[in-house]
Amino acid sequence: MIDAIRTRQRTVSTEPQPGGGGGSVPIDFRRLERLRRLARLMDTRWRIPGTRIPVGLDGIASLVPVAGDTLTAVVSAWIIMEAARFDLPKTLLARMAFNVALDWAVGSVPVVGTVFDIAFKANRMNLDLLHEHLEQRLAAAAATRPRR
Repeated sequence: MIDAIRTRQRTVSTEPQPGGGGGSVPIDFRRLERLRRLARLMDTRWRIPGTRIPVGLDGIASLVPVAGDTLTAVVSAWIIMEAARFDLPKTLLARMAFNVALDWAVGSVPVVGTVFDIAFKANRMNLDLLHEHLEQRLAAAAATRPRR
């Protein structure tokens, strides 16, 4: 649903949720689209020739152990910071940070880390978590809105 609406900004009112976010929060669909594009670039932009395996800058940068993974972890951290502007619960942000930390830690191991980085799509998973949360927020707002 959110992917289909890309250029509008909408204010959604919901009751405060346990563990974080709530109130009237703008959902900036342009920001969401930028995050989607960046996550795709980092994780699934190209295919390995002769296969159907997607690879992004994260998998390519992991060919340089530690330094490449550190650089891509910084970009992934920026994605989380931008996602935090959607007023996500702290538990969800912690889950996103864990995905990035795992991607960095295992991805820093030579050879094995490169294979892991190609298989483990931390940015894609984080964006899916963000979309799922925002869709739930929109559904809750629609359910509490008075019918005409």
